[in-house]
Parts: sequence; C-alpha cells; structure tokens
Amino acid sequence: MITGKTATDIFEQIRTLVQSGNYKPGDSLPPVRELAIELGINRNTVAAAYKRLADAGIAVSKGRNGTLIREQVQNTPYEGTPPGLALRDMAGGNPSPALLPKLRISSLNEKNVSKLYGEPIINMELERIGRNLLEQDLQVSYELNLTNGAVDAVERLLTCYLISGDKIAVEDPCFLSSINTIKNNRFVAIGVPVDEEGIQVSDLSAHLAAGVQAIIITPRAHNPTGWGLSATRAVQLKELLECYPQVLVIVDDHFSLLSTTDYQHIIPATTRHWALIRSTSKFLGPDIRLAFVASDTETSQHLRQRLNSGTNWVSHILQEIATATWNSPDFGQELTRAKETYWKLREHLTRCLKDYGINVSEHHDGLNLWLPLEDNSTNTVMLLAQHGWLTRGGEVFGVTQTCHGLRITISELDESTIESLAKVLAGILKVDDKHRQKIQSK
Repeated sequence: MITGKTATDIFEQIRTLVQSGNYKPGDSLPPVRELAIELGINRNTVAAAYKRLADAGIAVSKGRNGTLIREQVQNTPYEGTPPGLALRDMAGGNPSPALLPKLRISSLNEKNVSKLYGEPIINMELERIGRNLLEQDLQVSYELNLTNGAVDAVERLLTCYLISGDKIAVEDPCFLSSINTIKNNRFVAIGVPVDEEGIQVSDLSAHLAAGVQAIIITPRAHNPTGWGLSATRAVQLKELLECYPQVLVIVDDHFSLLSTTDYQHIIPATTRHWALIRSTSKFLGPDIRLAFVASDTETSQHLRQRLNSGTNWVSHILQEIATATWNSPDFGQELTRAKETYWKLREHLTRCLKDYGINVSEHHDGLNLWLPLEDNSTNTVMLLAQHGWLTRGGEVFGVTQTCHGLRITISELDESTIESLAKVLAGILKVDDKHRQKIQSK
C-alpha cells in the first residue's frame, strides 16, 4: 500500500514493494491522477516519484498506457561456445588459437611486475606501442588510456556521460556485447541499418535529429556482417556528425592490425567528446584483454575517474605479457600470417558459396561472413547441426529490424571443410536446378 506524501516517500515505498515481490515485473502502477487524489497530494508529486522510478530502472513509462514495473532484462546470447562440442564450431566468433602468437611470459620470472597502488596507468613501453598504433590515424591531440578490452571501454565511456533512458545509435545488426551493454545499463539502443559501405547516413540523420545522445561505430570488420566504411560513406558520416557536436562518438576499431581494409576516420573536429578504441583480443587472444583508448582531454579525465574506483589501472602483469609479445622478433610475422589466413578463408568461403549460387557479399573483413536468408534462420541452423555444423542465427543481432541470416565464423575452417559446408548449405537452401546439377556432379 502506498501512503507517502512526498515524492521521496512514494519512490521508497514502491521500491520496497518491488523488492518484496508485492509488485512484479509488468505490473501497472496506479495512474498519477488517481494516486494523487487518493493520497491528497499534488499530481506533480506523484509524477516526480514515477520519473525517479523510471530513472532508477525500477519502472518504465508507457505514456498514455501508464507506468509499469520494468521487466527483467533478458540478455541476448554471448559470444563464444562451450569447449568439447561434437559439432564443428562456426558460431563462437573466436580467433583461431593456432593463429594467436606465442605469449612471451618469461619476462615475468625475470623481474617483479606486480605493482602497488599509485603506479602509472600504462607502463612506458606499452604506451609507446599504443601511440604508434593510433597516431597514424589521428591528426589531433589526444590522451591515451587503457581498459580491460573494448567492451569495458565502451561501457565506461557511455556511463561517463549518459543516464538511464538515453538513446544510443548502433549498427543494425549489432555486435552482441554492445546490445547487452546498452540493455544492462538501461540505455536505449537505436538500430541504424548497415550495408556494404557501412552505417546508412540518411537513417542515422533522422535518429540524431530525434535526440540520440551517443553513437557507436565499427569502421571495419563489422560484427556480424564483416562490412566496413567506404571512403565515400565515411566523408558523408563525418559531415553529418559535424552538425551534432554534443553527441558522444565512440569508434570501436576492434580488428585494427588484422584488418584488410583501410581505416576511415569519421570523428569531426567539432565533436566535443569522442574516443577511438583499439583492442588486442583478436590478435593476442581474448584472455589478453586490453584496449587502447584515445580520446579528448575531458573524456580521458572522466574515464580515469571511472578506472580510479578500482586499482586505477589494468593489470600490469597483462601489460607486461602484451608488451613482451608485441616486441618479440616473430610477432610481425605471426600477425601477417593470421591476417593473410583469415583473408584467404573468407575469400575461399565467398567463392565457394557463389559457385553454388548462394547470395553472399564480396565485401568482407574480420572473423565472420554474413549470409542473408529470406526468412527465419532457425530451420537452417537446425539442419546444419544435423550435418555437424554449429552456426549462429542472425536474428539475435537485430536491434530494430529483423535480421534473417547466418553469421559464419571462419577462423576454424580450412579449404576442405569450406567446400563441404558450401555443398551442405546449397542443399539446405535449395538452390536452382543449374547449381543443383553442379552439386550432384561433385
């Protein structure tokens, strides 16, 4: 029962009712006018309490449909698959373990790298490496920070500036971890369609005009499609963002050193708060979870305050391993081998699928290839599993639009398995007679 006379009292009583289970997810709160009359108070007092409940993520306003207790957040699937599966894994989104460099950890035994409070955020040599990685694509002054991977960087950056309910523009389809990060922090994801040249500017323009507070852009190796920004699209995007200097711009260049496409810079000089993120997990492995974050001074200061609530730094043991591996004589060769292998696998899969009459884009980068489907992917995923293939249905990547398709992770494939996969897919998708005869002749 609600008996409070102030906005604070009403807020606390409803929160207690939710915590005790008297109000359940989806339940409607009393209409503002009715509760105000019942309590003998001004309706603005009730409205203020309800707004605070919404801001706290306890309730959600449905306009004329009233205020409801917020449903529990339903997480989308996460990246990765459990080890030891009988199926051939094309769903996990992981780099190939065989293409990761040998980690150089001998230096840990040679000196004491365990640090105490007050140490610098980034060790000197790793900072030099990070600046070399970023400076070729940044023609402006910036400050450098280090986080526990790209997802950690994105979450910290968003919470520096945004509050519950703020709208964030993302590519649609979208990276699973970005979807989860936005949901878990009670922000609102606004999906903007992508094509082979990147995020579509006309759609983004409409959303920016409607009050989007931040945008997360993947400039290349977009997950799940593998597409990236063309030079023309990047210019259009930069010109559009110049009109919205207040919008936080986050560029997640997660595949950087392994990418086979050029980086296109889209952050205009007018943007007040921005960050370019380059992580190491794709070429050093997900467990060496580091991300360099270049940003404007104010954003850097906010980010360091967020880091300061912990030890103020990312583990210096991880930093030491990353630095030693990066500086090893074989690292460049190992990196080139991985880059070329991923390209060859994507290219071979593209060619094989096209040979069987399967529609797939020739623009690709990253660890995944996107196969569009005409309808829901569930049946295709199940049929592939019956043939021994584990795949990821495209619908989970959708934000606003329905994304029928398959995301195929290529990192654990080889030429023979690619040809077998293409043949199985052609049979499942029932390609035309001309290509079916080709299948039967093989």
